[in-house]
Amino acid sequence: MICMCKAFVAMVLLAFCAAAQAPEMFKTRLAPVAVDLAMLATIAGEGSASATLAGNKLSVKGTFGGLKSAATVAHIHQGTATGVRGARVLDLTVTKDVKGEVSGAFDLQPEQLEALRKGRWYIQIHSEKAPDGNLWGWLLK
Repeated sequence: MICMCKAFVAMVLLAFCAAAQAPEMFKTRLAPVAVDLAMLATIAGEGSASATLAGNKLSVKGTFGGLKSAATVAHIHQGTATGVRGARVLDLTVTKDVKGEVSGAFDLQPEQLEALRKGRWYIQIHSEKAPDGNLWGWLLK
């Protein structure tokens, strides 16, 4: 009877550990940043990205296209809430063209994990004609 109880507890613990290790998925649609009339000539495009969080390791992959000038840099930014701009926190790798890919892999700290899970992180791609940002999208579950 004791062996059966130990076996049951071991199975429950294994199931719990497996569930705890299941990766979390985040997605975003990359769309033009908020624009005014003057910016319409320089900002355009679209894309999508996904991020996989396994433990504290975040992997980001995405594609974009339709920019009016070549991408220059891409970052993950952290706002105070979903939809609110914020500071750059991580640098991504981006194809320096009007279409291409964006990617990155990072080990996150506990406060970064919390911000990601609360929807405060977004991807932003900058371009030659839009150095303050061309495309952006919030990473959400």
